[in-house]
Amino acid sequence: QLQAFGGGLVQAGGSLRLSCAASGRTSSLYGMGWFRQAPGKEREFVSGLRWSDGRLYYADYVKGRFAMSRGNTMVYLQMNSLKPEDTAVYYCAATYHSRSDYPESTYAYGYWGLGTLVTVSS
Repeated sequence: QLQAFGGGLVQAGGSLRLSCAASGRTSSLYGMGWFRQAPGKEREFVSGLRWSDGRLYYADYVKGRFAMSRGNTMVYLQMNSLKPEDTAVYYCAATYHSRSDYPESTYAYGYWGLGTLVTVSS
């Protein structure tokens, strides 16, 4: 099970840190990811982390601004220089299996947490 938290309202240029708590067989995880979904849009990939070696992946539109990291059972998303277009519900996701479409595809993940809303005002 996953639980994401840390969203809120922030002004453009500000920062937020999202956290996601993973429970269960974390030692068997293949990877975790962050996705977001803005109103009226499809869910899109933000970042991913391969559990075994910590390899990180980022969507081009967040590179240099967002940073994903992990603890023993937690993953974090540090979001800096936030823009109004970053406004969305953010979801964390987990997979125990390697897939060719990992980490960008939502289909690569079997477990999803409830989202947390991030609102960036201009």
